[in-house]
Amino acid sequence: MQPLRGLRVLDFSKVLAGPMCTQALGDLGADIVKVEGKDGGDDTRGWPPFREGSGAVFLSANRNKRSLALDLKTPQGREVVHRLAATADVVVESFGPGVTERLGIDFATLKQHNPRLIYCSISGFGRTGPLAHGKGYDMILQAFTGMVSIMGEPDNGPVRAPFSPVDQGTGMHAYSSILAALLNRDRTGEGCRIDVSLFDTGVSFLGYMLQAYWERGTEPARYGCAHESLCPYQAFEASDRPVLIGIASESLWRRFCEVSGLQQLLADPRFRTNADRVRHREETVAAVAFVIRQRSSAEWVDLLTTEGIPCSLINGFADLMAHPHTRHSGLVAAYESETYGPLQAVVPPVRFDGARAMPGRAAPCLGEHTAEILRDAGFTGAEIDRLVDANVVAVREAKPTEVQNTRARAL
Repeated sequence: MQPLRGLRVLDFSKVLAGPMCTQALGDLGADIVKVEGKDGGDDTRGWPPFREGSGAVFLSANRNKRSLALDLKTPQGREVVHRLAATADVVVESFGPGVTERLGIDFATLKQHNPRLIYCSISGFGRTGPLAHGKGYDMILQAFTGMVSIMGEPDNGPVRAPFSPVDQGTGMHAYSSILAALLNRDRTGEGCRIDVSLFDTGVSFLGYMLQAYWERGTEPARYGCAHESLCPYQAFEASDRPVLIGIASESLWRRFCEVSGLQQLLADPRFRTNADRVRHREETVAAVAFVIRQRSSAEWVDLLTTEGIPCSLINGFADLMAHPHTRHSGLVAAYESETYGPLQAVVPPVRFDGARAMPGRAAPCLGEHTAEILRDAGFTGAEIDRLVDANVVAVREAKPTEVQNTRARAL
């Protein structure tokens, strides 16, 4: 199912938030034209580890795209963008404030060429305000919004979430906003300007924790794997390795006590309700930790899962990939590229009519589709040659089978 087939997106973004947004659009069938600088392109192309010279982060967020290597600082480069924008449906950009205006590719300018254009800007702190010119990196926003202050163990320093949740969340906010704007355009015939920022995403992710902060009036403590409002809800050491147990209701607590041999706690007023257990967290955790140490992690997972009590081993990536459920899910697919050889990818985490989308083309080499994109936009061979000779565009000729020979299958 490719509901966005026929839509064209000009993608000026780089690193993670924007590329994840446009990859999601490409997974639904949109034609993504990734416009990159001629010298180096997207920063993540150079982030190790590498496959055939391309960084793993780049490969993960740029499938189903075509690459146009273009010098945006030249009048000819600006004209190329204007011609492409005239027939595009969406533009996604992540330049700093004022840059698109200087380049002549801002919303007001491109809208003159295409009133139906949906223009999505991604920034660190938004386009206005005291920090509008602040650099937008996931780690910086984790620190600024207070995320870093609440992560980590109570007696150790703060830590960041290493999987870039602010970047990824911002990309998904941009993605969903673009889909909404496309629906609105179908009704009104008008395009629009969308602004999303890492700051907005970071603050919104903390909504329920900020609500608790307002009610409590004090900064939240760091709880590691535990939960401020639930107990027991954390990792416990079994006889061989940790196991995470989540008791989120009174019925689960009663069931857990019955199967773990802690029935005596049910009559103790310190442990009667979750609020009681949170108030007596130290005693609750100590009682549960003592009994968990008596068996192996596998025994606990088997027992608690059978009883419907949420629990899990703390898996590594190898554990996750080897698990039968991961294999059954079809969420990881293997595919091949003439450029990169055999690859694996996490495919979109949704099903349409029971089927998952498989990877299409692998992430492009820099300038791999420059000539193709320009021809699609109506540039003649002579015009393309002049752009190449003037060093406005870079053209990389792909192998004849590089795109057509991509094959994918669920692992």
